[in-house]
Amino acid sequence: MIHSVFIINRSGGLIYNKNYNTHIAQLSSNEALIFAGTFHGIHALASRIAPTGKTLGTKDTGIQTIDTRNFRLHCFQTPTGIKFIAATDLLHANLTGVLTKIYELYCDYALKSPFYNLEMPVRSDMFDANMLQLVQQN
Repeated sequence: MIHSVFIINRSGGLIYNKNYNTHIAQLSSNEALIFAGTFHGIHALASRIAPTGKTLGTKDTGIQTIDTRNFRLHCFQTPTGIKFIAATDLLHANLTGVLTKIYELYCDYALKSPFYNLEMPVRSDMFDANMLQLVQQN
C-alpha cells in the first residue's frame, strides 16, 4: 500500500504532499517541509559519493530506496531534478513504474496547465483525482 506521496522540486522545495493512509500518523506541513529539505540534501550527497555511476560513465541517481522496519521510501528523480517519493509498506519492492506514472500525471496535469508556474505547489483537482486512482490501483 502507498501511504504518502511527495514531490520535491530541483531546489529541494516541497511542491506536493498527499497522505493516502488515515491509519498512520500524518506529518504536519512544517514536518513535510523539513522532510523534503532533508531528503533533498541526503539525495544530493548520496549521488556524489556513489561509486558505481562514476565508473560506468552514467549519471548518478542518488537514493532510490530507503528501508526501515515499518516502511520503505522509494525515490524517482527526473532528468530535470524533480524527485517523486512514495512511502509504502514493505511489500512493495520496486515502485519505479508507479513513480514514473506519477511523473506522467505531473506532466499532464501540472506542467501542461497554463495556470501552473514551475517550482510552485501543485494545485490541480484532476491531478489529485488521477493520483488517488493510481494509488488505489497499487
